[in-house]
Amino acid sequence: MSKIICDRLDEALRELHLPSVRATYRELAETAAREPMSYEEFLLRLVEMECEERAHHRIERRLRESRLPLEKTLESFDMKRLPARLTQQVRTLAEGSFVDRCENVLAFGNPGSGKTHLLSGICQELIRGGRRVLYATTSLLVQELLVAKRDLVLPRMLRRLAGYDVLMIDDLGYVQQSRDEMEVLFTVLGQRYERGSVMITSNLPFSGWESIFKDPMTTAAAIDRLVHHSIILELNLPSYRMEAAKSEMARSVSAESEAR
Repeated sequence: MSKIICDRLDEALRELHLPSVRATYRELAETAAREPMSYEEFLLRLVEMECEERAHHRIERRLRESRLPLEKTLESFDMKRLPARLTQQVRTLAEGSFVDRCENVLAFGNPGSGKTHLLSGICQELIRGGRRVLYATTSLLVQELLVAKRDLVLPRMLRRLAGYDVLMIDDLGYVQQSRDEMEVLFTVLGQRYERGSVMITSNLPFSGWESIFKDPMTTAAAIDRLVHHSIILELNLPSYRMEAAKSEMARSVSAESEAR
């Protein structure tokens, strides 16, 4: 392939925003010259590489915009801590069909039981499957909602949140919120009812949610909207952090004994 043709092709591909084609067409053309490859097959391979690269970049961009703690993956979660039934539930959730049905996922458990880690890992798999996800702690989300309400742009923020297939709200009930904060959170839950999935972690069972929403009627309405189409994960597990600390202490004691 002559330099003039390559230069013109590079310029055209740059203008068309096809970086993967521009980076690979020379090598593939050399392969096509050595192997029997039709024009159609040559073009197909170039287009497929461009599609794969764009999909990769799209996933990376959505992972960044999700605000998820990206170190908390399913691969780094110790699945051996879970009962077999719950392990199968997690694998099914990671496939994402619940999102298509606008179902919610509610994870309950003691602090340190792995709720955030598990749901974050599931959310990352959902993103790799083509879904848009946004993560926020309850405290951060309600503060952003209150600022939007104060600045008279709450409807705009609600429309932005509605653009995500999944909204993960972490640590509901971990810090007690004011009535104003819970009112804007209830607005979000009401807006997403049967329109988009919500994933929530909480250390409080439903019986303790009145302390969150401050009012029996609001509490009942919030629970009703969340539970109507929901999958509940009960993580009745000992604290992972506590177990890790005990293991580290045991190793230290053992090392000291051997040193003596």
